[in-house]
Amino acid sequence: MTTGHKRLEARVEGRVQGVCFRYYTRQRATELELLGWVKNEPDGAVRVAAEGPEDRLHQLLDFLDEGPPSAKVTQVDAKWSEAAGDLGPFAVVR
Repeated sequence: MTTGHKRLEARVEGRVQGVCFRYYTRQRATELELLGWVKNEPDGAVRVAAEGPEDRLHQLLDFLDEGPPSAKVTQVDAKWSEAAGDLGPFAVVR
């Protein structure tokens, strides 16, 4: 893992399931060359874990705050830490 990389773990709430949120999140994270995953939670939220350069993670967080056009994000809880280096190419987890 490159020095200066961070880890972002986020929980996104609102109308975020059934609106292609995971697909668009994977697409944006891949464009930003981040590692990690996105998955639906049983309670209707979406959870994201991503690692990479901090500036790119902030760009992903900006996307999560808005979501795709059909989503309605009401809250994003984000936690930051040092990168653990345990994530692979960004994927949708089922």
